[in-house]
Amino acid sequence: MLTNSRNDNISEHVQATSSWYRCAVAAAVLSAVFSIVVCAFILLNYGRSKMVGTAEETALADLKLEIRNKPDDEQLLSRIRQFDLLLRQQRIRALDRSRKGSYLLLSGVVFFIISLRSSIEFKKKPPAPQPGADPLKQQVGNAKFARWAVTGGLVILCSGSLFLATRPDIDFVKAGAAGTASYSIDDIAKNWASFRGPNGAGISTHADVPSRWDGKTSEGILWKTGIPLPGNNSPVVWGDRIFLSGADPNNRQVFCFDTSTGGLLWKGDVLGLPKSGEEPLEVMEETGLAAPTVATEGRRVYAIFPTGDVGCFDFKGKKIWEKNLGRPDSSYGYASSLAMYKNLLLIQYDQGGVEDEKSELIAVDGFSDRVVWQTKRPVGNSWSSPIVASIGGQFQVITCGDPWVVAYNPADGAELWRVNCLSGDIAPSAIYANGLVFVIEPYSKLVAIKPDGKGDVTETHIVWVSEEGGPDICSPVSDGESIFLLATEGLLESYNVSDGKRLWEKDLEEYFLASPSLVGDKLYLLSEKGVMFIAEGGSEYKELAKCELNEKCHASPAFADGRIYIRGVENLYCIGSSN
Repeated sequence: MLTNSRNDNISEHVQATSSWYRCAVAAAVLSAVFSIVVCAFILLNYGRSKMVGTAEETALADLKLEIRNKPDDEQLLSRIRQFDLLLRQQRIRALDRSRKGSYLLLSGVVFFIISLRSSIEFKKKPPAPQPGADPLKQQVGNAKFARWAVTGGLVILCSGSLFLATRPDIDFVKAGAAGTASYSIDDIAKNWASFRGPNGAGISTHADVPSRWDGKTSEGILWKTGIPLPGNNSPVVWGDRIFLSGADPNNRQVFCFDTSTGGLLWKGDVLGLPKSGEEPLEVMEETGLAAPTVATEGRRVYAIFPTGDVGCFDFKGKKIWEKNLGRPDSSYGYASSLAMYKNLLLIQYDQGGVEDEKSELIAVDGFSDRVVWQTKRPVGNSWSSPIVASIGGQFQVITCGDPWVVAYNPADGAELWRVNCLSGDIAPSAIYANGLVFVIEPYSKLVAIKPDGKGDVTETHIVWVSEEGGPDICSPVSDGESIFLLATEGLLESYNVSDGKRLWEKDLEEYFLASPSLVGDKLYLLSEKGVMFIAEGGSEYKELAKCELNEKCHASPAFADGRIYIRGVENLYCIGSSN
């Protein structure tokens, strides 16, 4: 009798354990199937995202080519905008589906692991039996619990799916804006994001800028720090970070420094892809292996080198991408600095002679290394840098090369206007001031151009030409009333903006490679010996101060609120007040 009772208890416990085991197995199977389905969905979505919009992208590329011949076709522009919006929406939706699928897959895998472990535990041999309850009630209770367990698991998974599926729709207007620009006009004005600062004009928007320092006594110098590799490019400043590049025959690097201490936060290598049989790169010493100034839009920093290597890094030093544009055919070594328009990196890639037809203006998507557009340029190799200026409510990329000054639409690379007025080796960049574009032909002339034309406007849009000569390296600067030219040999000249009449000249008796800058009504002129001449730029030259850094300087300075950043041959300096 006792044996039968014990056997009944064992049988009841086995049945109970079996019910729990079956419940756990069922839950494991369901969650495994669910996870497999979600995984298949993710893989399918990934495959579709690689092919999404292929036809639309091809159509968009064709339309962009067509708009170059019909720049005023509003209907064509509208179609381009529609295709661009459609592609952006498709990509964002694909990313959103992948994110939701990842959450669901994680939930399914976690539930599968829990169920699997539970089934293993329930399958183990039971411990010594204890007096059992009513067998019928036990069986009914186990069956009820099993149903609730399976139902609960399904409810959890379905609730997660429902939550992700019913999340608020994506605001494509905000998403599109985030994908096309990461800065505002105010950000550009506050920072020194590319060569010669906002609009490439060489004008500081900050009035509180130091005017006295001494490199020998360290008076007025907050810090100086060594630069790991040489280069002739200028500092770029965004927020609390300073960016430079440097190179030698074996290395190409981008550097990030802390504005507070001068400490090197990180350095990133742009490795490049050496080609078999390629001869060593030879450039002039004055140009060097890292002449182009880097550029940033507040999230990433971009650098280009005379080898044709381009690199992109985020602000933490992570390399986002790098590519090679092919080694440029440049007489003295490639030196054009980079410019930005929204998320587009603009590269003036002039090389060879006019007859070689090698020169291009290239726009690269900053989020990837994809070439968004590229436009052939009817010029030979040059060393000037492009500027981006807002003119009449439209942004223009203005470029200089022998023999043309050419303006382009930065959104699609369409040519807006051109003027045939230059010759020789063009190094000074253009500036835009008081409604006019000013360009320099070295040793020969200064030209003022109205930038509101279409096509070849050589005969109609040149306002005046001064043939008193012009600098061969330094770019001009203007306060809107006068334009100032600084020759390498130290001759500083002032011209009237309205008619080109020379107002005065001053021989500074120094050698200059850095372009002049303006802070309010004060001219800042940095000589090759590291001497900063500070003068009033009014109706006559009036020297206010002369500050020596005690180190040679080839690069133009960068300005910030209360500070000046100067790159010497070996060190980076921060000029400012300790207060």
